[in-house]
Amino acid sequence: MILVTRLNGSVFAVNPDLIQRVDATPDTVITLVDGAKFVVTEPLAEIVERVMAFRARVVATAHSLEETGDAHVLELPAHPTQTTTASDADGELPAPVPLHRRRP
Repeated sequence: MILVTRLNGSVFAVNPDLIQRVDATPDTVITLVDGAKFVVTEPLAEIVERVMAFRARVVATAHSLEETGDAHVLELPAHPTQTTTASDADGELPAPVPLHRRRP
């Protein structure tokens, strides 16, 4: 998953395997394979860099797992605007956000 920022400042994660395309028109719009679109603050080049870094982490972690049996080599970097809170340090995750089906 890669972390991106909506125009309102909220941070969310996107599975790069589901990205169909990224447009800069002039806002950056991420279009997923299911047609969902997200307008984000990051420029197109930064989205590409994050996807490449994600894929590199997957390959490096798989290689490390194969070589040493330990997959705890690479951790997901924090979002540039995200701050660590006390609950993050304790390993607690925030409450899940309820999902709603998209209308066809």
